[in-house]
Amino acid sequence: MALLELRHITAGYDKNVILRDLNLQVDRGDFVSLLGSSGCGKTTTLRLIAGFSQPYEGSIYFEGKDITNVPLHKRNFGFVFQSYALFPHMTVFDNVAFGLKMRKIPKPETEKRVMEMLELVDLKGFEKRFPREMSGGQRQRVALARAMVIRPDLMLFDEPLSNLDAKLRVKMRVEIRRIQQELGFTAIYVTHDQEECFAISDKVAIMNQGIIEQMDSPANIFNGPKTEFIAHFVGFENFFDLTLSGSQYLASNHLPIQVAAPATASSVRACIRPEDISIDTAPSGSNPLPGQVLVTTFLGRHVQYNVRTAIGEFVVKADQSKVYSIGSEVFLDLSANKIILIPRSSH
Repeated sequence: MALLELRHITAGYDKNVILRDLNLQVDRGDFVSLLGSSGCGKTTTLRLIAGFSQPYEGSIYFEGKDITNVPLHKRNFGFVFQSYALFPHMTVFDNVAFGLKMRKIPKPETEKRVMEMLELVDLKGFEKRFPREMSGGQRQRVALARAMVIRPDLMLFDEPLSNLDAKLRVKMRVEIRRIQQELGFTAIYVTHDQEECFAISDKVAIMNQGIIEQMDSPANIFNGPKTEFIAHFVGFENFFDLTLSGSQYLASNHLPIQVAAPATASSVRACIRPEDISIDTAPSGSNPLPGQVLVTTFLGRHVQYNVRTAIGEFVVKADQSKVYSIGSEVFLDLSANKIILIPRSSH
């Protein structure tokens, strides 16, 4: 049985419907991220789980019990906000101890748990400081300690690292993952940062227009997107249509295209990443495709080419061992085992 389950959730604000018949299952001990662009419904989903708002339709279950209408303060969930939300007039110790005092935990136990948590987030010795005397990364660790010290049944993170600089974000995401694995808590993490999300999650739910388009391990999503939206999201830039003829797929100009994936339908959309296409002056590989270089863009370690072919324009990323000028006649090799097939009807 899943620890947390959202069943057929429709929700929004006033008449603005954001989530439509959303279903989500989270197993105990998993670190699950909700990923998507602004307005896709990820924060709305988190707020429903936390108890900040109620759905129009559907139910939320935790450990098999319906908690849809259970108030926020009766759900033992920890919440880490984007803005830290620390009390500026309280010391680090008092900020972390706040949830324990609200639960009337005895003073010696409160002190013990706060100090243990400050050691875990590497803030031992900071207990008498005020938030204004600390860096953004330190403040975020205080917020983390405050959420975890109550020993929550579920940890909820709402874009907790978005206010930090890039280097600190990388450090903090490693810290969050380390602490989660050490304590074994279940977590739901909202972000719009794909790299951050893939780095720390057991499972990722990619959301689009109020629904989950795909939920799987980061590796499975990266290597096997199920829809065109997901494919775009994880870095595929080249798309072309294929039609099954006998046992072979043909491109729009009846050019045979070899694919390693088994035939899934008579008409499919194919996609391939820019870095998975080889470029040369002579034909080679499983799918040699003649073309002409339209644009050359220097990207540091790589050079990006836009190449016109008989089946459409392709974006190719190659190293600098050979550089092709605009107008060059080239051959692309669309590697058969790098072509992913997705339903043509996807949006």
